[in-house]
Amino acid sequence: MTKKATHDEEEMGILQALTSGNLQSVKDAPARLKAHQSVAEATLKKDQRLNIRISSKDLKNLQARALEEGVPYQTLAASLLHKYVSGHLVNQR
Repeated sequence: MTKKATHDEEEMGILQALTSGNLQSVKDAPARLKAHQSVAEATLKKDQRLNIRISSKDLKNLQARALEEGVPYQTLAASLLHKYVSGHLVNQR
């Protein structure tokens, strides 16, 4: 099963810069990379357990969405919770 690739406006700009040869490195790339790695490690560190009860319908829908995204459903649930509590979950309705 393959997933159709879609790109947002920012990704298209990066892709165009790359293909045209106009992509440039940032001046402090090593320092920025190290900072981003630290944030990623802290974000991905799973040191607590959460047990919740949800409806079987919600669980089936979560598992289906996770399958579409190509990730385990627990990973998707953790990602959604992280996005919500950090204020990055966007309601598109």
